[in-house]
Amino acid sequence: MTLGYDHKLYILAFDHRGSFQKKFFGIEGEPDPEQTAIIADAKHLIFEGLLQAVGAGADPSVTGVLVDEQFGSTVPSEARERGLKLAMPVERSGQKMFDFQYGDDFAEHIERFDPDFSKVLVRYNPDGDRGENEDQLRKLRRLSDWLLAHDPKFLFELLVPAEDSQLESVGGDVERYDSELRPELMRRAMAEIQDAGIEVDVWKIEGVDRRSDCEMLVAQARSGGRENVVCVVLGRGADDAKVDHWLTQAAPVDGFVGFAIGRSIWWDPLKTYVDGKIERAAGARKIAEQFLHFVSVYERAKAPVAS
Repeated sequence: MTLGYDHKLYILAFDHRGSFQKKFFGIEGEPDPEQTAIIADAKHLIFEGLLQAVGAGADPSVTGVLVDEQFGSTVPSEARERGLKLAMPVERSGQKMFDFQYGDDFAEHIERFDPDFSKVLVRYNPDGDRGENEDQLRKLRRLSDWLLAHDPKFLFELLVPAEDSQLESVGGDVERYDSELRPELMRRAMAEIQDAGIEVDVWKIEGVDRRSDCEMLVAQARSGGRENVVCVVLGRGADDAKVDHWLTQAAPVDGFVGFAIGRSIWWDPLKTYVDGKIERAAGARKIAEQFLHFVSVYERAKAPVAS
């Protein structure tokens, strides 16, 4: 299989599980069938918003969903029927360290849904606990080897949470950590992951404030002959102004092909709907508008400046 990806990619991410059921519905532990149906219905509303966006002009061939098996219900099959890209998570939700959601049966679950992308969310700081990092790398190598021999592309969501000493070095200022330290830590994390034999097709990475940092991250993603590997920007639940800035910095950089954004698109309208303050159709419409807003921001920033 050829490593990398060669198309634009605009993904609406709603594979949130543990945090979703707790923050929206106050459900602790394993939900019962009735609770699962309620959560699945809320997630389907997010999907309805994406369908409205496609109806309003979003290109289905580059539009995708990132949705989970547990609460996704009919969304994976419906996305397929409509020609949308399908990404599904492999990791267990809400864990500090990466582990497989379905243990040794992970391959069976991937094959059952046959997604375009298998996604992992990994918290990895190169200055973090070495033993924990190596344990994650061993598990991720197992997944990488399997994906290289099969069809799904590897979508790797990399988060680099600050170590206490790193945060202390910037006076406890999270924004300074994000701006001054995180970009290079991300590059080092990517390098260590690659050096462990883990081959990623699409890096789903936290936004950075400077275009030069976007260029640095793409250079790392494509190092060692990986010239077709690409990056997309995640939203991290940030407000429009921050996400717009991240997209604007990344879009002109060769090697960035789009975004995979979740809460920044659907959190507010879905919460308003769940609280009974708006009708379902209005919630879907707001989700569609927000998705199309970010597509527009990215496309405008990507377009070459007229001479």
